[in-house]
Amino acid sequence: MATQERLTRDVAEWAAGQRHATLPAELDRHVRRMILDHLAGVVASSVGPVSAAVAEHAGRMYPGEAATAIGHGRMSALGAALVNGTNGHGIEADEGYTPGSMHPTSVVLPAVFAVAQERGIGVERVTVAAAVGMELACRIAAAGHPATRDNHFHNTPLAGVLGAAAAVSVLLELDAETTAHALGVAASHAGGLFEFLSGSAEVKRLHPGKAARDGIAAADLARAGLTGPVTALEGKDGYFAAYAGTEGRDWHAATVREGLGERWVLLGTYVKPYPCCRHLHGAIDAVLALGTAHTIDPEQVEEIRVGTFDIATRHAGKTLDTVLQAQLSLPYTVATALVRKAVTLTDFGEEARADARVRALADKVVVERDEAADAAYPKTGRPADVTVVLRDGTRLNHRVQHPYGEPANPLSDAALEDKVRGLAVPVIGAERTDALIAAAWSLRSLDFLDELDQAVRPVRAAHERGNPVCV
Repeated sequence: MATQERLTRDVAEWAAGQRHATLPAELDRHVRRMILDHLAGVVASSVGPVSAAVAEHAGRMYPGEAATAIGHGRMSALGAALVNGTNGHGIEADEGYTPGSMHPTSVVLPAVFAVAQERGIGVERVTVAAAVGMELACRIAAAGHPATRDNHFHNTPLAGVLGAAAAVSVLLELDAETTAHALGVAASHAGGLFEFLSGSAEVKRLHPGKAARDGIAAADLARAGLTGPVTALEGKDGYFAAYAGTEGRDWHAATVREGLGERWVLLGTYVKPYPCCRHLHGAIDAVLALGTAHTIDPEQVEEIRVGTFDIATRHAGKTLDTVLQAQLSLPYTVATALVRKAVTLTDFGEEARADARVRALADKVVVERDEAADAAYPKTGRPADVTVVLRDGTRLNHRVQHPYGEPANPLSDAALEDKVRGLAVPVIGAERTDALIAAAWSLRSLDFLDELDQAVRPVRAAHERGNPVCV
């Protein structure tokens, strides 16, 4: 039997078999880490203009009281998932899975939270459903990456909608056959073009929200009796054929299937220390390391050469008109790291982007493909090699194989909490941020989502009036 045969059904059978499962302690703790990281990003994003636009649309098109759109009140489950998923990806702070180059939390968690709130489902099932959906999203993304990216698709919504559908199927306690149909319906929702990169289009932020919304719809439609192709993943006109190519060359069924139910690849997700594209983090780490080891005067820098894997070299833009352009720019983030000794959310604001010192240094950054880095990514690392050349001819070099936050170079729980405070305190204050941290770790119920919403809403409203408040 070819490795791809029955792939969709096998995945569905595994997911349906987890309906009443209990997560291993290590995985349960990891899911809570992911929830905490995700919600900090949602809070920080909720006061921005993209959040306002999506929430205005969602509130009008998906009204209701079923679920919480943090910072924007109650909506239908579809509306809340759309808003929270967009906000989860709204400041480039969301975790991810390097082998699949995707961010599972921003798609799967909003879908799970919304349906659980709508139906009054307990948190013990929430964590299981979230783990199942994120596991499948990671595996499906990794099975087709980098072919899917080379074919111009954004893996987060592409694979994420399937993960969201699987997670909601677990919450709804769908059997294996119905779950297979849910995956079949979800596969027809898969999408997300990387063309946003050419014009810094904010639709990128929307991608996970759309996938979360569509994942809910796919599972609910299957529950209601709508059929989808139960060969949606492996079929000749299916997901992998359309978005990746030929099995064995462009995608690998074994990446989805092997160890499923025995080994959780979800434990291999990373946490972002810097709110920008993950492809930039290795170079940022290298520059920060050089800045710690040496006294470098930015004005004495002649050139900075960044060698990295091919996909990362596509982020060499030096146009900095928008926040997103800066967050996707290797030259800007490398220059920021050298000048400011850090890369934080405030470094992407209008004033920071206009800093003449940073702009002058960014113009000196040369990004090039590094053969060894390209061979390593995405299977054995996410490397970056940085050489700072000074005017006196001195060459300072540092190479990073695994950026900070990867399982091989992890962010501790304490460091994660510091990240959460850095994102959430400016919006909701220290006391409420501490409450968020405690609620995510304990996860006794989802009631804290409404409390978080109530904390964010006045701050968000002040931002929209043009009078940001400090808390």
